[in-house]
Amino acid sequence: MSRTHHLRRMAATGAGLALALFLTACGGNIGGGGSATAGKEYPSGPVKLLIGQDPGGSTDLIGRALADQVSDDLGVPVVVENRPGANGAIAARELAGAAPDGQTLMVMVGSLAFITPLAVAEDQAIDLADYEIVTGISQDDYVLVTSPATGFRSVADLTAAGRPITFGTTGVGTGSQLSSELLFRQAGVKSTAVPFDGGSPTVTAVLGKQVDVGSVQLGEAAKQIQAGELVPLVTFATQRVSYMPDVPTAVESGLDVKVQQSRAITAPKGTPPAIIERLHKAFGTAFATPKYKDFNTARLLTPNEVDGGALREQWTGALKDYRARAQQYGIKLGGGS
Repeated sequence: MSRTHHLRRMAATGAGLALALFLTACGGNIGGGGSATAGKEYPSGPVKLLIGQDPGGSTDLIGRALADQVSDDLGVPVVVENRPGANGAIAARELAGAAPDGQTLMVMVGSLAFITPLAVAEDQAIDLADYEIVTGISQDDYVLVTSPATGFRSVADLTAAGRPITFGTTGVGTGSQLSSELLFRQAGVKSTAVPFDGGSPTVTAVLGKQVDVGSVQLGEAAKQIQAGELVPLVTFATQRVSYMPDVPTAVESGLDVKVQQSRAITAPKGTPPAIIERLHKAFGTAFATPKYKDFNTARLLTPNEVDGGALREQWTGALKDYRARAQQYGIKLGGGS
């Protein structure tokens, strides 16, 4: 073997060794980079789904229905954990402090972003800019209900009562409170708010005649309405709800009261776009399943399965609109009306 040929073999061997070492260091993924590797590893374990409301309420049930479906798509358990309090603010603050790795998510209620800021100090309000939005979920309309024993059958009956009306709400800074405050202020009816912690105790209070009326989400009162245990007076939807076509809207009663609840899946700010996209796909798959569609129908929910950008525009616009109406009618959600 010539000296030249020997040197060439040594050079080739050295180059091969260097290439092998390089491939090992890169995990065998040349040009893939860290993000590609991280994307393949997501999720790295069970995903936590925070719920800022009590178990058994609409938001909790929606979260659990989605968790079951998304677990199948991601191939890991999606574990629901309730952190009730402050209309979801406690859970939202926990989410904001979580690692932006897609392992912690939240079912956020829209009222936390576009109504609660009207009831609390600016430094206590949740800022939507501090979160990534994976996807919108659904919208839920509010209905004003009463016990048959009150004799009320319409807004006109409330106006003609000749006495102050007590109304139950699902909490301070909620769509339940805002819808009622707007209705009574515009109708010229003296009223007193009685806040409860969620829809279930509000319905219970109306059934037990602890309050005259209560504004709750449709799905929270549907069974009692169908059983004749509650009387629906008006909804606060923009038009008659297909689930309850015989119930008029507040607008039909001459009142400018249009308030809806909305929900979305959110993640900590800074969560990589690739992970947001993976989650968006997983939830989109869940939305399309017959089981989840049946769940929506049973709970009287209207799908609002828009992307994060569209959802952010909806909620930002709602905050502007509700703030203007609260100022117009002199409503202070945190300090009474």
